[in-house]
Amino acid sequence: MLAVNIGPVTPLDFVDSARHTRRHRDIFRIQEFRSGIFLSRSPQHVMQVSVIIPTLNESERIAAAIESCRLAGADEILVVDGGSTDATVSIAVESAQVVRSEAGRARQQNAGAQHACGDVLLFLHADCQLGRDAILHLRAALENDPQLVAGCFRQRLDQPGWQYRLLEWGNALRVRWLGWIYGDQGLFVRREVFLRLGGFPPIALMEDLAFSKQLSKTGRMALLSSRLIVSTRRWRQIGALRQTLRNWTFIALWHVGVSTDRLARWYRQIR
Repeated sequence: MLAVNIGPVTPLDFVDSARHTRRHRDIFRIQEFRSGIFLSRSPQHVMQVSVIIPTLNESERIAAAIESCRLAGADEILVVDGGSTDATVSIAVESAQVVRSEAGRARQQNAGAQHACGDVLLFLHADCQLGRDAILHLRAALENDPQLVAGCFRQRLDQPGWQYRLLEWGNALRVRWLGWIYGDQGLFVRREVFLRLGGFPPIALMEDLAFSKQLSKTGRMALLSSRLIVSTRRWRQIGALRQTLRNWTFIALWHVGVSTDRLARWYRQIR
């Protein structure tokens, strides 16, 4: 295969993301693409990317999510439905492979991974949309750093306002300093790493956070500058500050030992 450069050639910037501890310096680096797309060498095997979208009654948003994956150049798009009663499945089946699963994001995402054929698994929420350069950035990052095991994208919340820009900044800072990736940041992971770790833990809530903590102990992770468009529907329902405080409260309770089953029951009651 001939080598292909999509110019201009711009080296990756590696920014030490956790200066406060040597451990985080070793396992976590931020990769930013500031101008152009960079592929240093074209491998004999082009890295295949499978996008997995868990759904439950997402008929209003699933078409846009799938289309964003297609435009970004995903090799495979799987919609894993947890029992939708609306038109989600009938919409998705026209442009993606549909997998049926028991409800529960961890179960659905693991089911999608079992059916996926790609070298890289990218987990996308139905209310998010990939940027057109997302797959190019992902491939370039993973092909140029064998120690990179996983990562996510910078968010772009879909509403104007300083509170949403502050949320974007805070979420990026959380990934940089703590290595905690939420599901609405477009988590991607090498397939072999995902399988070695056993996939998402079978818990009712916090599966994304628990899995990203496992990943951070396995190898380096990256925050890519390609923007992921994220719906602000949850924040608009109760307010940005209140939703953020709610999220951190649940995380704190989880860290002190409250079971995810109990947290999930509480979460359903206040949604």
